[in-house]
Amino acid sequence: MGAGKSSLARALAARLDWRAEDIDSRIEAREGRTIATIFSREGEPYFRSVERQVLVDLLPLRHAVVATGGGTFADPENRQLINRDGFSVWLDAPIATLVGRVPLDGRRPLAADRAQFESLYETRCAAYRQAHFRLDANRGPVEALAEELLEHLEA
Repeated sequence: MGAGKSSLARALAARLDWRAEDIDSRIEAREGRTIATIFSREGEPYFRSVERQVLVDLLPLRHAVVATGGGTFADPENRQLINRDGFSVWLDAPIATLVGRVPLDGRRPLAADRAQFESLYETRCAAYRQAHFRLDANRGPVEALAEELLEHLEA
């Protein structure tokens, strides 16, 4: 959450002349409401079920860069689907960077409490380590990160 996945997905997709997809944006479009509203009215389990369905809907796409939500890859079944069908990237940003980027205004329900956010970060890092590639989010602007990732993919 707040690492820059959506921005990197758009930048990489533009470099590849591929399509950029964002799971959170698709969820909001499908549901006709914000993620914060979904969480508050339906709860996290409902949100996660919609998230999985959106992921499954995106899997058949080719020539697409998909930005997952922060928790998508943390789910073991989602992680297996992603790693089996595509190339996963952990955009690794330190907690201090994320705390500075993620607003505490309720738009990110799981980040509303700092202690909870830090605990979530630690838990998710264990899952993210299972990605195919780790990209240090602090190495430069999004264009430089897209270039580094593209060089890795071409190698």
